[in-house]
Amino acid sequence: MKLVFLDKKTIGEDMDFSQFARLGEVVGYDFTAPKEAPERVADADIVIVNKVPINRQTIHNARNLKLVCVTATGTDNLDKDYLAERGIEWRNAAGYSTESVAQHTFAMLFYLLEHLRYYDDYVKKGDYINDVMFTHFVKTFPQLTGKTWGIIGLGAIGRRVAEIARLFGARIVYYSASGAPAQEGYRQVDLETLLQTSDIVSVHAPLNQYTDGLMNQKAFALMQPHALFLNLGRGQIVVEEALAEALNEGKIAAAGLDVLCREPMAADSPLLKVKEKDRLLITPHIGWASVEARTNLMNIVAEHIRTFCGSPKHPGT
Repeated sequence: MKLVFLDKKTIGEDMDFSQFARLGEVVGYDFTAPKEAPERVADADIVIVNKVPINRQTIHNARNLKLVCVTATGTDNLDKDYLAERGIEWRNAAGYSTESVAQHTFAMLFYLLEHLRYYDDYVKKGDYINDVMFTHFVKTFPQLTGKTWGIIGLGAIGRRVAEIARLFGARIVYYSASGAPAQEGYRQVDLETLLQTSDIVSVHAPLNQYTDGLMNQKAFALMQPHALFLNLGRGQIVVEEALAEALNEGKIAAAGLDVLCREPMAADSPLLKVKEKDRLLITPHIGWASVEARTNLMNIVAEHIRTFCGSPKHPGT
């Protein structure tokens, strides 16, 4: 059995891949361009992939291919109709990053809410040395207790964020873009109500026909001027020109993004034109990537392969 990793480096060089060697011959490529894929998968039985497109153009000559494993939850890069036509099965990984993304959500929130960039700079520039007072009130901030937190996408990650926010005393409302029935224990509202009443809005939804471009100019105009916006779902859910405009015109107070419409970031991104840089926090799609989450991911993928091949689970994995 030959296992081929097409973009191994996207999982992290610190990960242990030894369990895969017990499942068969392993070949790993740091990155693979679509034009390189046909040759690299030609004799693969199983392909493990993150972002490389898997379609007729990239795997047409993969004569032995039986299974494609995606090292992510999203499967936008798979042509599932073509895979079905070829009788090739696929597996994705769900639930591995819930705690990691929830943690990163709060890291971004408190960084923005408490103006931590400003206060860190204030101290490190020497302004706190021999100041006239022991404290400094230039940038005020509220408590999370009593605030309304609106969640767009109440899946596993959204529910975990809601659970933690409630521990801080926040009130939770949520919006389901797909129109799914209300979830017990949570208050479901329409998008307009969520945006108009929330002090914090966070996105934890997948990208689909319901969420593509959901946060547009009209949506940001509905938000309160003091509100914070966080996107830890998918970049294309946000119209970035509209977000930049909302920040520059003071329609919202601040925004934190872990995902962008184009990744890596485009040189002409409208987000680079936000005037007050401390009102926008961007991290390079790292919310999913704690050591524990990536370890969980590797274990899930390995278990998919073991199950598919009918192999017993190896002790310690």
